[in-house]
Amino acid sequence: MGIKDQFQDKANEIKERAEQAKQGAKDEMSERTAKAKQQKKDMRSKSKQSADDTRGELDDRT
Repeated sequence: MGIKDQFQDKANEIKERAEQAKQGAKDEMSERTAKAKQQKKDMRSKSKQSADDTRGELDDRT
């Protein structure tokens, strides 16, 4: 195996690592996005429930 082949092998290895890291970052970003969307949805639901509860309490007072 010549030096040129060694460099080519190393370049291919580095390229593969970079592609794996890039895919890992994309996967992590997708997970974070999904989690943020779910938290936003949960917060809206919680806020709506709180508002409904408050309305109910006010209606009970009158």
